[in-house]
Amino acid sequence: MAGKQLTSSSLARARAASPRGLLAATALLLLLLLAASYSLLLSPSSPGGLASPSSGPGSAADTAFLASLDRFLASPRRSAPSSAAPGDLDAAIRAEEEARLHGGGAWPAAPAPLRVYVYEMPSRFTYDLLRLFRDSYRETSNLTSNGSPVHRLVEQHSIDYWLWADLIAPESQRLLKNVIRVRRQEEADIFYVPFFTTISYFLLEKQECKALYREALKWVTDQPAWQRSEGRDHVIPVHHPWSFKSVRRFVKKAIWLLPDMDSTGNWYKPGQVYLEKDVILPYVPNVDLCDSKCVSETQSRRSTLLFFRGRLRRNAGGKIRSKLVTELKDAEGIIIEEGTAGADGKAAAQNGMRKSLFCLNPAGDTPSSARLFDAIVSGCIPVIVSDELELPFEGILDYRKIALFVSSSDAVQPGWLVKYLRSIDAKRIREMQSNLLKLQYSRHFLYSSPARPLGPEDLTWRMIAGKLVNIKLHIRRSQRVVRESRSVCTCDCRVGNNTRMF
Repeated sequence: MAGKQLTSSSLARARAASPRGLLAATALLLLLLLAASYSLLLSPSSPGGLASPSSGPGSAADTAFLASLDRFLASPRRSAPSSAAPGDLDAAIRAEEEARLHGGGAWPAAPAPLRVYVYEMPSRFTYDLLRLFRDSYRETSNLTSNGSPVHRLVEQHSIDYWLWADLIAPESQRLLKNVIRVRRQEEADIFYVPFFTTISYFLLEKQECKALYREALKWVTDQPAWQRSEGRDHVIPVHHPWSFKSVRRFVKKAIWLLPDMDSTGNWYKPGQVYLEKDVILPYVPNVDLCDSKCVSETQSRRSTLLFFRGRLRRNAGGKIRSKLVTELKDAEGIIIEEGTAGADGKAAAQNGMRKSLFCLNPAGDTPSSARLFDAIVSGCIPVIVSDELELPFEGILDYRKIALFVSSSDAVQPGWLVKYLRSIDAKRIREMQSNLLKLQYSRHFLYSSPARPLGPEDLTWRMIAGKLVNIKLHIRRSQRVVRESRSVCTCDCRVGNNTRMF
């Protein structure tokens, strides 16, 4: 009430004041509204604030994929009866939305929990694939064509598991209050498709995988809710750039959960992905979290100026790596190493990052790399050299507080990058290190079970909730537009994703 009275009195004074006073009062009001909006956006979704890693109903949160998966598969099936679609799903949805709109003004004007209907797909698309991964995890030595361990790649892109496991958990075990699972399709804002596209790509034979993709496609597109919206309100996790690739063109209107976007066409065809529709999610970090105690202990020992350990040669945009190696390999205070797989490789990368002020994050085969999130959870300031990069949750997070952005053309100039890093004063370095620690940026990139407020699962649903009105706009427009008029594509087509345009 005090805030309301302050605003009212400010407006009253403004009416009686000179034009100059009116402008000042208007500016003050705008600043107050902006601060309130920002506070609401970043406020934790549970009344108690951010849960610590040890908080939660009954037990500590799991952040290790395999440990969480073991517990998940050992627990009873997490399903309760969900109703089938009503005979006239569109009419039922319209009635539900009108009731929410006029039944107290809670929607869409005020924040409300995002309502998600989770499809109960046959086990061959869900549990069977999780068991296949779990049972073969420790026995495999299979590698991809570029030498990366297959199961580690699956784990790195396991966002589909973390989101689904949290959505279907009993409500008493969940910490997130801004997203709820609904059992009736007409109540849903969003429909979640729990198909493990990355596991099937890497662990099934090529033809078996393609056949399963076609089966999943038919199952989903046969659903009345999909047919009503042409998939616009459906969420599909396709977090590895190769996953679901053979059938993507049939689901391009759905909301894709992606690791990044690529405007070159190497990974995604033009018109398939764009920021207004899709959501960028972080990779699962490869290294362990360096918590506040770890950061304070390593702060004085960060003697390396710039560190990189990973594949030194990549394709597409990743060709920048070999150029950077040539430029930086003999520079003082800089460590550039070829990465290796396994526990020894992880330990070497982790130790190197914890001893460095800056960690180099060049493009890989795609614009993004898990190394960015490894640096953040290690307390190392990322130096991003990837001109086409799109970042997770950038509508909520400001990466300029914790990272440096360098154009590829500057980075490969002789001596430029080293000179630039050495020119950054100690005060700015301390500020960025402090932001990494005090603003707890790591929490935004650590998946867990149960999912925690302001963790990546939480921010994913916040980003999708922000798209909701636009999603409904396109659904309703598509239902009434005559096919011959202007073309329905008019509102769906977007320019290529290019960071220089945003």
